[in-house]
Amino acid sequence: MAVDTSRPMDPAAGAKGARGRVRKAGTPPPRRIRDALARHWYAWAMVAPVVIVIGLIIGYPLVRGVYLSLTDANEANVERTIGINHIPATYKTVGLDNFRAILDDQVFWDRLSWTVTWTVSCVALTFAIGLGLAVLLNRRFAGRTLYRSLLILPWAVPAFVSVFAWRLLYNEKNGILNKVLHGGGIDAVPWLNDPTMAKVSVIAVNIWLGVPFMLVALLGGLQSIPGELYEAAEMDGASPWQRFRHITLPGLRSVSSTVILLSTIWTFNMFPVIFLLTRGGPGDSTEILVTYAYRLSFVNSPRDFAGASAWGVLILLILMLFAVVYRRSLRKQGEVW
Repeated sequence: MAVDTSRPMDPAAGAKGARGRVRKAGTPPPRRIRDALARHWYAWAMVAPVVIVIGLIIGYPLVRGVYLSLTDANEANVERTIGINHIPATYKTVGLDNFRAILDDQVFWDRLSWTVTWTVSCVALTFAIGLGLAVLLNRRFAGRTLYRSLLILPWAVPAFVSVFAWRLLYNEKNGILNKVLHGGGIDAVPWLNDPTMAKVSVIAVNIWLGVPFMLVALLGGLQSIPGELYEAAEMDGASPWQRFRHITLPGLRSVSSTVILLSTIWTFNMFPVIFLLTRGGPGDSTEILVTYAYRLSFVNSPRDFAGASAWGVLILLILMLFAVVYRRSLRKQGEVW
């Protein structure tokens, strides 16, 4: 039986015959969401509590903070209850006025300059010290496990306990550091009462707290580098520096990019070290962005909730901008992140 193939088949008819009916372009297939929920209900059930908790702990405060940053809310015009009297909120929306006022204020740029200096100094020194210790502890020697445990100890101690301990060490009259200096005939150093020494002191404490994290992360990265690479390089006559430069550093690139990003974000917002050690002093010499935002909202009177929220939003935008630029630089270097 001959078949007539001279006439082309109608695409719509063909699609209708193959699928049973015609579906509009861009329309999701029927019951796709329902089928996904039915097929992966267990995964959705496991993820749902985490999503709810994150939404309550992070999502709502974030949205509330962004909203307050667009108002003139302060201690005098927010909703409050005094005794049996309930006073309604009277603050109003002011748009971007808070952000304009902050960016026009030299205080913001002074705080930002010190915050960047503080972050870069802490991250660079923490990474260098952590890398050096990781290289040393990656070798086999007697007591290596003990040394690893001792170096991780500052990370195990709560941050506020470590800061209070360092505050005692830095005490100008009775601190151990000045006692040692006095025994050597050196005058007492005003560790926390001089602006320059206070900055050096807070950086030293933050490095003390951050080195264990760098050490553990980089040590794990070192142990993932195949030993055959070092053996082959040594047989080819490569010096220790050449092996470190051409094998160790490239092998740690993926780990290093991650820990540098995390350490930068943590240090930029490192509230406990600054607030518990110096409270931003002497004067305001060690005040960073996050401690100043806290001061506006909880210390100064009247408390400026709108201004503190605007500072918080700017901090978030700065860190997001850094993350985007950092990600693009890694992509140019061939790193996938």
